[in-house]
Amino acid sequence: MGRPAGVANADRAGERVGLYLLHQPHQFPHLPSVGENAISHRFTAPTTHLGAQGIGVHIPPHELEELQLNLVLSHACGTGAPIPMPIARTTMLLKINSLCSGYSGTRPEIAQFLVDMLNRGVIPCIPEKGSVGASGDLAPLAHMTLVMLGLGEAWYEGEILSGRKALERAGIPAIKLAAKEGLALLNGTQVMTAYAALALMRAQNLLKLADIAGAITVESLLGTKVAFDERIQQARGFAEQLKVAENLRKMMADSEIVESHKNCGKVQDAYSSRCIPQVHSAVRQALNYVEQIIKVEINANTDNPTVFYQDYEVLSGGNFHGQPISLACDTMAIAMAQLANISERRLENMMDPVQSGLPPFLASASGTNSGFMIAQVTAAALVSENKVLSHPASVDSIPTSANQEDFVSMGTHAARKAFEIIENAETVIGIELLAGCQALDFRGDLKPGRGTGAAYQAVRQAIPSMHRDRLLQKDINTIKQLIKENKIVNAVENAVGT
Repeated sequence: MGRPAGVANADRAGERVGLYLLHQPHQFPHLPSVGENAISHRFTAPTTHLGAQGIGVHIPPHELEELQLNLVLSHACGTGAPIPMPIARTTMLLKINSLCSGYSGTRPEIAQFLVDMLNRGVIPCIPEKGSVGASGDLAPLAHMTLVMLGLGEAWYEGEILSGRKALERAGIPAIKLAAKEGLALLNGTQVMTAYAALALMRAQNLLKLADIAGAITVESLLGTKVAFDERIQQARGFAEQLKVAENLRKMMADSEIVESHKNCGKVQDAYSSRCIPQVHSAVRQALNYVEQIIKVEINANTDNPTVFYQDYEVLSGGNFHGQPISLACDTMAIAMAQLANISERRLENMMDPVQSGLPPFLASASGTNSGFMIAQVTAAALVSENKVLSHPASVDSIPTSANQEDFVSMGTHAARKAFEIIENAETVIGIELLAGCQALDFRGDLKPGRGTGAAYQAVRQAIPSMHRDRLLQKDINTIKQLIKENKIVNAVENAVGT
């Protein structure tokens, strides 16, 4: 730690973490607990109370340790189910990185304590609700901090235990907090940023998969490649549009299916097929913006007040405000909802025999079999749910703390919604892939393209063709697992390149 982290590091939060600087004390700047230098001054929160209560209320030195404990206890007001364990681990990793920036005024032991918890598998149970995104994620991070004090609850070796018992089993003595340390642990955007970083990684994986699903659908519907001609994309000029069209051309190259109808006289296809380069590229552009924001935020110090130890100053500002993450997550949510929307429309075209020229609902024996009829209904349900979830959280605010905290970001709401939308999008695109492979089965002995054929084989290695109705839920779960393991994308890239 101590060096900038990348978004990909967030997904490896379960791996062993080392704090090199903390094992080399002579290389770590002497940054005492802020009380040593600021104890006689009245700064916001280190020696006063928090929020509206901090106005004119000075805390004497002998009560500072009690203040830290009371801050944690009073702020641990979260509710709802625990956030997923990968999010909790990533939250811890991001908090460690923030503390190591040197702006928080905490002892090195605080960051090292979190490292020990992470390495030994003590993961706090953090309720998913209770943050308004300023001052950061106060309530969720208070629940993280409880475990450090031997309070609260934590996962350990597959069980949820009391914080005290989890630390004891892991061989970690509970810690006591000094001046400023309670606030430094509670203040920050680490929960919303953890959600955002992991959501972004899954979204980026889906970009390539959506191109693959789209190519298979176009091929199985006997669509034309003309709309993907490079000259059309150059006429508009977006680099991402050029890339998506290139992907489609590479995947459909050498396709006997495409070759079989090149003289059919059909001029153009439905928008959901014809406009894949334009729509998918717009999603890529949106995620490029999101990545820029998250790359900065995972390496940011979002504490308040900020300690500038070289200047012996403690300055109160607003780095805890989650508006950058809130806007980015709403952008990601809307973009990924659109990626799922166009996927579901292509799926519906495969269900319709007028559009596809294939058996209704891709059922081998229509009448006694329903085929993919209700799988498409599931996809329709999910994209409609996404439309509700896409309502932006970032335009909302509600005053708290007696109007001292009068404008908040709702960043954690935005991040949680984006995460859920991406989960739904994975399922929708997975269903399109299942149906597309089934549609290819009806095209006889004609071979698909180099890339679409590789994707088809990757799917068929795990999921057989459907000759009669069966429990499709199992197939959907299997395709989602293939998506998360990136097996389909890897197969295609091995065949046609990245």
